Amino acid sequence: MSAARDSAEQRLVDLWSGEFGDDYVERNIAAERGREAFWVERLEDLKPASALEIGCNVGGNLRWVADRLGQGNVAGVDVNEKALSVLRERFPKVDARRASGTGLPFGDGEFELTYTIGVLIHQDPSVLPDFMREIVRCSSRWILCGEYYADELTEVPYRGHEGALFKQDFGGLYQQLFPDLKLYDQGFLARGEGSSWDDVTWWVFEKPSG
Repeated sequence: MSAARDSAEQRLVDLWSGEFGDDYVERNIAAERGREAFWVERLEDLKPASALEIGCNVGGNLRWVADRLGQGNVAGVDVNEKALSVLRERFPKVDARRASGTGLPFGDGEFELTYTIGVLIHQDPSVLPDFMREIVRCSSRWILCGEYYADELTEVPYRGHEGALFKQDFGGLYQQLFPDLKLYDQGFLARGEGSSWDDVTWWVFEKPSG
């Protein structure tokens, strides 16, 4: 990375690993509400044996994945230690590690599914290529992301902070950066309807075999 990208990444790591990130943990304790059906459908379709969530927080998505695959087949990384402490207490057999998305502590293709939900939006655009490259590297087959969508890169002020939330076509960016990826499925998760989804667009990509 360049010095500018290093600085941009460190700024956001500091933000999410500190008091601001701790407050986010408190707000997201109930994030799993209404998300089971989405994950059951995806996992029954994709049938991964193992999964890694990047930006797992307290497990609002990971808990449904772990329920289906078994805690010992699931890992999660986050930069906030408070979130990881909650996650480890709830799911002691999950491999929960403190790490940045640009330096995942796992081998190439170690998981059949790697995914983010509401995490790419919080990365500086200059860091995204390296962040996404790591997600693709650690997957042996499937990559899933669910994020806020916009036709063009759009910064959104976020709880008094600038440079902390960006909407764009993340699915299109994956295909631009990694043209070998095949778009397998996509959809939209509307706000409300008895869940904690918040108008999230999702994509599933498949890596080429061999």
